[in-house]
Amino acid sequence: MAQVLEFKLPDLGEGLTEAEIVRWLVQVGDVVAVDQPVVEVETAKAMVEVPCPYGGVVTARFGEEGTELPVGAPLLTVAVGPQSSAGEPEGSGNVLVGYGTGAPPARRRRVRPAVPGRPAGGPADDGADGRVAPAVGRGPQRHNGTVATAVVAQPVRPEGPVPVISPLVRRLARENGLDLRELTGSGPDGLILRADVEYALRAAAQRPVAPAPAAPVTAPVASGGTRIPLKGIRGAVADKLSRSRHEIPDATCWVDADATELMRARAAMNAAGGAKISLIALLARICTAALARFPELNSTVDMAAREVVQLDEVHLGFAAQTERGLVVPVVRDAHARDAEALTAEFARLTEAARTGGLTPGELTGGTFTLNNYGVFGVDGSTPIINHPEAAMLGVGRIVPKPWVHEGELAVRQVVQLSLTFDHRVCDGGTAGGFLRYVADCVEQPAVLLRTL
Repeated sequence: MAQVLEFKLPDLGEGLTEAEIVRWLVQVGDVVAVDQPVVEVETAKAMVEVPCPYGGVVTARFGEEGTELPVGAPLLTVAVGPQSSAGEPEGSGNVLVGYGTGAPPARRRRVRPAVPGRPAGGPADDGADGRVAPAVGRGPQRHNGTVATAVVAQPVRPEGPVPVISPLVRRLARENGLDLRELTGSGPDGLILRADVEYALRAAAQRPVAPAPAAPVTAPVASGGTRIPLKGIRGAVADKLSRSRHEIPDATCWVDADATELMRARAAMNAAGGAKISLIALLARICTAALARFPELNSTVDMAAREVVQLDEVHLGFAAQTERGLVVPVVRDAHARDAEALTAEFARLTEAARTGGLTPGELTGGTFTLNNYGVFGVDGSTPIINHPEAAMLGVGRIVPKPWVHEGELAVRQVVQLSLTFDHRVCDGGTAGGFLRYVADCVEQPAVLLRTL
């Protein structure tokens, strides 16, 4: 005689206490095999498929897609066949994800793509930010007397433009009336983390409430004009820059520099044969040398912990204008590349930006940005910091100007350099020292030899 057994949401490990139903993989009335995945759930760490430990007919499902369930809550019921000779229903029992019978049938398992820049199968992340799945590579383990192998889950990232947000983060926002669509995440690919929600809630609590008007005022709606949706790259840029301006107390300093010797040095390099060296590569090399002397500017601010985090590697972003909008590709480990290697990487990323071939990993993870707005024919600018970085160096056009050189008035190649920095990470003395060192290297490239 058939027996109806209840399958509860198992303990998914890593201290997780709840999960959200993303997608049911079976319907009521479907026949399921032992250890067949029946539902896809999202935890604070990953998307996982939960296998049913019983074989039989699904008689009921509990929870619609989008519902959050605590560990131990009923997921579904299954009508199983006659009991085994041992008097127990056939199946692997209500166990952890990835645990089953001693010889479970082959089952499919969807593997999400790894986060760019992080090797697949890397160590587990103990944070509750939704970026990395449970630890991998575990060997056979014993549970309730049954030997089984843990699921090998990969780091995950969202499939599509919407960041995967953990259920814990969504619940925190929902309970406090916060619209997550108004936030830009500081995690990989714009992932909204718990710290982003908590910071937004603190900012909202500190924001003064404007007095209500004596009478409702209705603003007239313009009848003409063209409405352009803020979406795609344009929308992402708008969100990121708005967040930067809202959160970062930035300041800007600038200086004019005589770039004549830098231009001569580049010409000499290119005349010597070999690969041509680009001007932006030389400026990047100057930036990395300056950041080695002033590491405060290669950092980020963790307001949740109230700490400034100085970063060991320099991942140098550079602004690139494309037909699809402004993008900021990132040169990984720029501090470890010479001028020739930097030239090649800048060229590769620029071409990928032009053709729309940049990957998410090539657009995230920057620690400092170099903005060459001189290509637009302008001398100066006060750039907005690329959140969550702490500084950006702007470079204007290099043009002939009157300049006092060795006590005489002469025509020299002059450039304006500007540095916008997060005043939380340093004071003006550090920012000024960084910018002065950059200007010295532009005026006297031989200064760089001291750091090579």
